[in-house]
Amino acid sequence: MSTMNISLPETLKTFVDEQVAGRGYSTSSEYVRALIRKDRDREALRAMLIEGAASVPGEPVDRRYFDALRDRIAATG
Repeated sequence: MSTMNISLPETLKTFVDEQVAGRGYSTSSEYVRALIRKDRDREALRAMLIEGAASVPGEPVDRRYFDALRDRIAATG
């Protein structure tokens, strides 16, 4: 694993320390890694939403769609 050092003002360091202690993280590094993963996931979701908004509309999603979906799932389960 690579190492990265960051500088924080005292108020942010205190906040990070409080988050580590209060939210079950073992270290500040673990907390920062979790934040980075969440940000990466948020960016991926944003890209999918933009892609979906730019796509051609598909079939309507109605009761028949969900009934067919349930039938497919039941058939595989």
